[in-house]
Amino acid sequence: MSEQMMAEMLEKLRESGVKLTHQRMEIFREIAGRTDHPDAATIYECVRKRLPTVSLDTVYRTLSMLKEAGLISTLGPNQDRLRFDANIAPHHHFVCTKCGKTEDFYCEEFNALRVPSDVLNMGIVEHSHVELRGICSECRRSN
Repeated sequence: MSEQMMAEMLEKLRESGVKLTHQRMEIFREIAGRTDHPDAATIYECVRKRLPTVSLDTVYRTLSMLKEAGLISTLGPNQDRLRFDANIAPHHHFVCTKCGKTEDFYCEEFNALRVPSDVLNMGIVEHSHVELRGICSECRRSN
């Protein structure tokens, strides 16, 4: 993530009234610097290497706060673990059903899909994305 994007996201956090503690900043930097859609435990392990006093509870609460602020989204459940994504631009996901690897892809046709009227009758759609599941090329090669 570029310094400009990081600065814009930090400004959004400040505008939402979030206190920018050192632990929160490190958690945010960790997820913002990744493209592999880590779960909370992975983020915790990585941040803990830099901040040994950070707790798993702090990571979960910070991720929840970042989601409420609109700075990250969640994917899942994927293999019984909620995954996090700092890319809030319209995009979609390919998920490997064998190893769980999740990758972003962009597709204007998917962005333009209309919500079916049956779904609109269920409630207000605030966000949608397409999640494709299959076997990634690395897993296919290892078979």
